Amino acid sequence: MNEHTLKFFGEELAQLKGEVARMGGLVEAQVADAVAAVADRDVGIAQAVIGRDEKIDALQREIEKKAIRMIALRQPVAQDLRRTVGAMKMSINLERTGDYAKNIAKRALVIAEADPMTPLTRSVERMGKLVVLRLRDALDAYTSGDLDRAMEVWNADEEVDEHYNSMFRELLTYMMSDPRTISACAHLLFVAKNLERIGDYATGVAEIIHYEVTGDDIEGDRPKWKGVGGEGTAA
Repeated sequence: MNEHTLKFFGEELAQLKGEVARMGGLVEAQVADAVAAVADRDVGIAQAVIGRDEKIDALQREIEKKAIRMIALRQPVAQDLRRTVGAMKMSINLERTGDYAKNIAKRALVIAEADPMTPLTRSVERMGKLVVLRLRDALDAYTSGDLDRAMEVWNADEEVDEHYNSMFRELLTYMMSDPRTISACAHLLFVAKNLERIGDYATGVAEIIHYEVTGDDIEGDRPKWKGVGGEGTAA
């Protein structure tokens, strides 16, 4: 590339990364609102989250198209190529995270119709706030290119797993002690599982950052909660 082309490509790449960051902010808000809809039994917020999902999908398609066009026309190499591909991977990752937020919002609509189960919804809220924090840290690391912060998110995945397993045991106890709670608890269990998956996607963002900055995949498996029996599974 000549100097002019390099400058123009740099501007395109910065714009692409900015669009990914904007999409990340929208997805983070989706997750936070979905958790609030469950915790506050707020049907309006849940419906808003569901309605906004189409915008997330549209952003993902646009970012992917731009990244593919840039690769085809500019033929970037080395870190420029990794950053372009990374933006495309980020958009896919974020779109799927948004899908999980929509799933949580759909469960919130059903949960709002059941009798309140305040201790359980508060547990979900705590897990949700942790997951939103992990996602925010990952997105901030992407925007700033902060590899150390990305690795902190990657290494903290175990904490989200611990919350999920604690929720699983708590919900199971409720269902066994009172069969009338089975339906509501099942929906809360799905919410907790969706949050656990969002936590996985936050670590996925960290992995994209690591590859973008270093050109290498992270060695080893993600840290995983080992559970009661002491046996964990790699992601």
